[in-house]
Parts: sequence; structure tokens; C-alpha cells
Amino acid sequence: MGEWYPKRRFGDLPDETARHFPDREALVFEDERYTFAQLRDEIDRAAKALIVLGVERGDHVSLWLNNQSEWVFLMFALAKVGAVQVPVNTRFRTEDLEYVLRQSDSAMLVTHDVSGPVDYLDMVRRTVELPENGDAVEDAEFPMLRRVVIVGSGAHPGTASWESALQRAGQVSDTQLAERAAAVDPDDPVFIMYTSGTTGFPKGVVHSHRLIRNVAERAFRMAITERDTIISYLPLFHAFGYSEAALMSMVTGARQILTATFDPDDVLDLIDREGGTVAHGFEAHMQALCDAQEARPRNLATLRTGIFAAGMRSSTPIAYRGARVLRPLKALSAFGMTEMWIGAALSALDDDPPHRLETSGYPAPGYEFRVVDPETERELPDGTPGELRVRSYALMQGYYRKPEETAASYAADGWFRTGDMGERQPDGYIRFLGRFKDMLKVGGENVDPMEVEGLLLDQPAVRQVAVVGLPDRRLSEVAVAFVERQPGVEAGEADILAYCHGRVASFKIPRRVFFVTEFPMTASGKIRKVELREEAKRLAGSVGE
Repeated sequence: MGEWYPKRRFGDLPDETARHFPDREALVFEDERYTFAQLRDEIDRAAKALIVLGVERGDHVSLWLNNQSEWVFLMFALAKVGAVQVPVNTRFRTEDLEYVLRQSDSAMLVTHDVSGPVDYLDMVRRTVELPENGDAVEDAEFPMLRRVVIVGSGAHPGTASWESALQRAGQVSDTQLAERAAAVDPDDPVFIMYTSGTTGFPKGVVHSHRLIRNVAERAFRMAITERDTIISYLPLFHAFGYSEAALMSMVTGARQILTATFDPDDVLDLIDREGGTVAHGFEAHMQALCDAQEARPRNLATLRTGIFAAGMRSSTPIAYRGARVLRPLKALSAFGMTEMWIGAALSALDDDPPHRLETSGYPAPGYEFRVVDPETERELPDGTPGELRVRSYALMQGYYRKPEETAASYAADGWFRTGDMGERQPDGYIRFLGRFKDMLKVGGENVDPMEVEGLLLDQPAVRQVAVVGLPDRRLSEVAVAFVERQPGVEAGEADILAYCHGRVASFKIPRRVFFVTEFPMTASGKIRKVELREEAKRLAGSVGE
């Protein structure tokens, strides 16, 4: 007996949407505009180029690209040929890239030569040994990596040109592409998305094509249709932008206005000029949009809705400010994470302000929530804070090549451990209150303190280090480091921070360094980070104000 919900594939979506809305505008990026029929053709051309480059079914392909049209083409093209896409954070640097390429078993890396001020190809050359002749990579440090492909003009030694591959796409027939697409199993992995974890190293979350159901049901809940225009400024390598812009557009026929970066003035101008109806973001985005709108008001009459996660008490005043300044926006709150995807809980368009702006929403179809005491595993009554646990069809297939971490993320009764603190209200709504884990959320990006601590411990002047979060008005919180220096070493704050630059993404780098001669410790020998957080507030004052 088959499943009640029809299985669909990412790679089929462009064809389905083009059949329904061939002439409707689908994607706008700067001066590029594509209808859904044109977008389908670009995706098919990209899929054929991937086949020309030797991408096989099941290959893992890392996409290290900033927001641009090619991201959307490649996202669906990879799914169509049965490859597994590995989105890579464009703020990652050499050590981050090295880890993801190796841990993901990527067979191909697609990236820029130079984008803005960042020389991506230079970082690739410092990470991977590229061949002197041809483009076949043979680096013992990356045994699965076969090729680096550059999206951009010109040829670069040791790499393959995406433009050249597109020119050879005609070597693959429509029949060959159709056969590749038909061979894809909806239960196959479709992407591996890296998220920071408690082990100090990023974990690759594996998902299949079944997430289409998650997106389609949320579209219905939010009344997103082909009449909508999504303003897409969130990075496509991030689950939020990937799901709520690129996937949502293709599932519903809504238009996507894609921007390279987030600039609040540009975003408000686009809403005014293009008739934007949907926009999403984190607290930092809401703050910046409100600031820009108050400084120079625009006509936002078309702005209908969007997800701006609330729940934490610190976010409540920001949510209410957005409701006041960005009228007529009806912002919805939600709860989700890469492991269970977006909108596991979601408020409704006709909810009153307290439910839309102070809770994290009501459980979505196919999701169950519990709140438990993580020490006793006892389920807690409504209104009592505890750890949020989830069951759902949409839970990840696992962490890639991390069976122990995968097993540990589930309780003995099979419920997923979110590691987040929350409470359930008597009416069934969920409220996210914070993290049991020490994870930081810097402007919407997860930062694992243990990863940063591991990096800083390699700095010759550092004997011991602890990284904690410091509240920040613009970014919600930032990382700060407490450092105990090696005896006799006089390194300063600038020396410690300079060691981080170029090695990890900028959002992971501590904003401040405080030097200590000893750490507050528990009886079991662990650093008391609760005390350090309070000390950071005292020492830093109002950082970010």
C-alpha cells in the first residue's frame, strides 16, 4: 500500500510549474528576468552541462556561490540529474571549506573566481591542490574530489569553466536528460546542508525530496500563490532562503526577486517598485528594515506576510515594532531548524498579535511536539519550560557520516532532541525560549563556540579559551572570547583576532577578547560559562548599540 501523500521530486518542479505558468515571470535578479518557461530551459541547460562535466547520480556537489541566477539553475539541475547538492556558506574561509569538502565527500566544487572583494579561487588554491594541466583534481587530502568548476568569465588553470560546459550542453539530448531525471528516487538524498553542532564541528544534515510536502503545506497556510512576489534577500545556502524563496517559488508559481545581498534600503525600494508581497528574515533583518523605513518611508501597500521568527522575549519588542513600522505586513512567527526544516510550528494569518508576534506558532501538519525535562525525560505540563522534542515525516535522514551524533540526537522513545528550550501553551501554541545548547545565533547564523574555541587553541599565545554570547542590538548576539595566555606571552586582543581572519567565516570571529588569569570552574572541572556571560556584559557594556 502506497503512502497517502504523493512523492514528488525537486527536479520535476520546474517542468510542472512551467506547464501551469509558462509566461508568468519567475525569477528576477538585477537586470535578468526569466519566465517560468525560460527558467525551466535554463535549468535543463545547466543539467545537461553537469552531465557533460561528468556528474553521476549520487555524486555530491558543493555549491560555494553567492546569490545569483546560476544558484537557482544549479539547485534544480543537480536534483534533476540525481546529484546531491551541498550548499556552502559563502562566508566560510579556508579551514571551513576544507572541512566541508572532505567531510561531505564532494566530487565537485562549483564556485566563483572573484565575487565582490572576495577571491574564492585563491582560497580554493590554498585548500586544494589543483592540477597544472587539465582540470582533473587528484589531491590525496580530498580523495573524492574530481573537479573544481568556476562560474565566471575567463579560463583559470586547473579548473573547469562553467560557461564552457554550458556551451557543450547540446551534446546531451533531451531524451538522455529525461532518462536521468526519471531514475531519481524521491527517497534519495537531495541535499546535505551543514549546520553547527555541539561537537565543535559542523554536521551535514541529509534530506530527501519529501520536503516538498513541507513547503506546499506552508504555502497553503500562508496563502502563497502564483499572485505573490517573494523578495529573496536571504542567502540561498541557508535553509531559510533555500526553502522560503527558491523552493517556495517553484512549488507555488510565485515570483522571486533575488538580490545578491541584504540591503534594507534596496529591499524596501524593491517592495515599492516590484509590488513585493512576501519577505522573511530574522530579528536583525526586521530591525534594519524598520530603521530604513523610518528614515525614508516607502509605499509598502503590497507587503502581505512573511516569517520573522519570534518567541524569545528579547524578540517581542522587535516584532511589535515591525508590525507598526512595516504596515500592512502581517508577520508570522515560526519554529524550525535544518534537521526538521522550516515551519515545524507556524502562526496563522488571522491570529491575534500575541499569537503571531509572541509565540513560535502552532504545530504544522505532520509535526508533533513535546516539552520534557531533559534530565528526567518526564513530559512537562503546559506553561512549564523544558526541552522541545519533535516527531515528524520531515526529520532528516541523519547527519552525513556521523552515526553516533545521529543516534544521540534522538531520545530512547524516538523523539528528536532539539536542544532548544521552549514551552507549550494551553491552546497548543509553542514558544521557543532559548537554547539548552551553548549555540550562538549571530545575525541568523549558527555559531558553535566549541568550533571557535578549537581554532583559538591553535593560536600559540592561547593557553585556554572560552567563547560565549554577548547580546547585540543589530545581530541579536555576538561571540566574545575569554582567553588565558600562555605564561610569559604578551599577545593582545588584535593578535588573537588577527589569527581568526581568513580561517573562518567573519560571523564566527569573536567581537571582543577579554584576558583572564583563571576561569570560574565547576566542581567537575568545567568552565562556568554562565558567569562568563555576565562578566562579558559588565566588561563590554553596550556593544553593538
